[in-house]
Amino acid sequence: MRRSLSAIIWIGFASSALFAQGAKPTPKPVLATPGDQLKVAKGFKVELLYSVPKEVEGSWVCMTDLPDGRLVVSDQYDKGMFLVTPPKIGTDDKIVVTPMGLKFNGKSFGMAQGLCWAFDALYVVVNGNGSGLYKVTSSKKGGDLDTVELLRAFEAGGGEHGPHAVMKHPDGQRLTVVCGNQTKMVKYDTTKVPPHWGEDHLLPRLPDGNGFMAGVMGPGGCIYNVTPDGKKWELFSVGFRNQYDAAYDTHGNLFTYDADMEWDFNTPWYRPTRICQVNSGSEFGWRNGAGKYPAYYADNLPGICDIGPGSPTGVVFGTGAKFPDKYQKALFACDWSYGKLYAVHLSADGGAMKGTAEEFISGSPLALTDVVVNQKDRAMYFATGGRKTQSGLYRVTFTEAIHQTQGILARVQMKPKQIREQAEGYQGSSDEKSLGVVWPSLNSDDRFLRFSARTALEFQDSKLWADKALAEDHPAAKITALLALVRVSADCPQHQKPNSPKADPALRGKILAALGKLDFAKLSVEQRLELVRVYHVLFNRFGMPTAAERSAWLAKYEPVFPTGSRFVDGELIQVFVYLQGDKAGEKGVKLLLDAPTQEEQIEYARALRMLKTGWTPELRKGYFEWFVKAQTYKGGASFGKFLDMIKRDAVLTLSAEEKVALKPTLDAKAAGSGLIVLKPRPFVKKHTMDDLMPIIEKGLKAGGRDFDNGRKMFAATNCFACHRYDNEGGAAGPDLTAIAGRFGPKDLLESIIDPSKEVSDQYAAVEIDTLDGKKVVGRIVNLNGDDIMVNTNMLDPNGQVNVNRKNIDVMKPSKISMMPAGLLETLKDDEVLDLMAYLLSRGDRKHVMFDKK
Repeated sequence: MRRSLSAIIWIGFASSALFAQGAKPTPKPVLATPGDQLKVAKGFKVELLYSVPKEVEGSWVCMTDLPDGRLVVSDQYDKGMFLVTPPKIGTDDKIVVTPMGLKFNGKSFGMAQGLCWAFDALYVVVNGNGSGLYKVTSSKKGGDLDTVELLRAFEAGGGEHGPHAVMKHPDGQRLTVVCGNQTKMVKYDTTKVPPHWGEDHLLPRLPDGNGFMAGVMGPGGCIYNVTPDGKKWELFSVGFRNQYDAAYDTHGNLFTYDADMEWDFNTPWYRPTRICQVNSGSEFGWRNGAGKYPAYYADNLPGICDIGPGSPTGVVFGTGAKFPDKYQKALFACDWSYGKLYAVHLSADGGAMKGTAEEFISGSPLALTDVVVNQKDRAMYFATGGRKTQSGLYRVTFTEAIHQTQGILARVQMKPKQIREQAEGYQGSSDEKSLGVVWPSLNSDDRFLRFSARTALEFQDSKLWADKALAEDHPAAKITALLALVRVSADCPQHQKPNSPKADPALRGKILAALGKLDFAKLSVEQRLELVRVYHVLFNRFGMPTAAERSAWLAKYEPVFPTGSRFVDGELIQVFVYLQGDKAGEKGVKLLLDAPTQEEQIEYARALRMLKTGWTPELRKGYFEWFVKAQTYKGGASFGKFLDMIKRDAVLTLSAEEKVALKPTLDAKAAGSGLIVLKPRPFVKKHTMDDLMPIIEKGLKAGGRDFDNGRKMFAATNCFACHRYDNEGGAAGPDLTAIAGRFGPKDLLESIIDPSKEVSDQYAAVEIDTLDGKKVVGRIVNLNGDDIMVNTNMLDPNGQVNVNRKNIDVMKPSKISMMPAGLLETLKDDEVLDLMAYLLSRGDRKHVMFDKK
């Protein structure tokens, strides 16, 4: 049966044990959601094996399987660790849960967020009192685990962003350890990551509006490879926000599920939760506040699958599970806040993989914390809990006959992978032979190959390749090599190290001259973005150019700015403002006032706040009038304070006379509320399927549609307020960039016109009736103890209502979609056509639907 777009556009939850009939006069006991109340992929069965007694055994957040089939689990706080003997599959045997009673320095040992059995020992990562990597063994052969040894302590590693997972490395000789971005970097012995990371912001960075991690510098969360005795540490990858877990596939590739910052919803620097392929030497660009690197920055890597808003926890590959082949190859990823276990299906894509996420299991509430495949009984187990919420242990089995297919993943596109791994072999050491291997990849169309080649190049003596980089003719190779040259020639000012290289003004001039030879008009959008990024890093590390260099840069780029590319213009304007270009105000304010989305507007407003020259009274007034309109915009918990900081910095650039003249505008308050991106549009007509389908079928085939106008219509209908598309937009709903892969024009149009026609219980919002007579309708977005936090307004990500689970009378899926009807009523027929083409294009402005021929 066809699924409605409202099922995709608004994600809610399946019914749970709390979806009861009839009112109850007294508070209900809180238990884990039964397995038969969860939504699960066809052919699979979920059993709730155990509802954890919270007061005695806590709230479980971590687990691993032992060779004999038992599980080790840990409470997040002070209840310790437990051995779990699962009942045999298909029997009525009872589960057995036994406290391990471990002690370290006379105190109860637990608070594990990483567990792994390897090298005949249990390795434990503690996140809390005594944070560190520990090894647990038995003092007697064949006896109970009873001896705890600290291998390495972690500094400032407490909190939910502290040290996390540990797993066995596929080489069979080492461990891999995962640490979140509040864990100070461990003193490493060797590194695969070039130690040239920095903040590299051209304009002053906005810290988090609520002060979260405001003083913490990059590179953020790290992943290490460690010897079994814990003595030798290799830095393998950096730049994560708070990756809780990681997993290796059968080919030795490492993957993780990194977190977003929900306080940044509806800002241009928001990055969704995402699956990352963790290649050797990789960097993923976490920086605090508004400083996070966009996915397109050349000095970091993108995710391979954007999931959307959520709280990433445990991950595991289905390897060894008694599942169909498709699911044995899948990466399973837990989302704690939205109650979903994704199966991410991977396929080869050049030097990396690409992923497609399937909602494998979902429920409400279902605060998933960790997941493992038990290699003894070949079932999957997952736990729920965390933050002292009700915890449960579940088992997943496949109930139908398994018809395996011959896997082809290992044979597809292995050459790019081998090229990447060749380059990675030169990371961490200097070898003159490396240039012949890595240099060709600098010009690759494959971003992952270019990245690996550059990181290897940065380990080589720059005297051997600097002239070659300056003389390079191929645009991609020139841009990539010069980025490497900038990074190795001068440290970022915020990361100055003893005896660090001094920025050489003469070298800056040579690099600027080399970059100036590139024909900007002939570069692709990707190459333009990477070129502008080189300017950002160059000026940040080498400082303001000379007057002649500044004039040359402005003369080259003023005629081509703005380019019409939203992201290229957003990066270029930062350089114009840094150089205090005379035309930056005129062009920047026009971009600001014409931009169709609040994200794009904020990008320009953020840059213009530092501009001190080229202002006229009219431009100043237009700029500050934007802040009045922006008072109506909505976003995450830090959103309003980010806007306040932008305005504060901008006011500091005003003269005393300007402050007096602009006082009415500076003090003005916006009328009304809600997200207003464009001026209100007049009613056109109430469109119907019968009216529009003939127009759609003919119009899309004829081509000639307008991509940019389609984007404007996506904003005009407030779609950007809730949805990401082509790397911009809100976060209340899922990313719609790939909607064409699931919907044809008819299905897409029908679901927009009548979003409530078919609302699957798997995707509906919840409707809650409380014992004290209140009704709450919305999407569950967070949990804390017995409190359920429900977002009741999709236009306001920060608008939440708390409901205590003990006070719930009835909770059921809502039959009304939270996607509003009537979205097309202000659009003319041609505008509907442009919107449909935009949605179905997957963000490709070169799609045949936009062909003007």
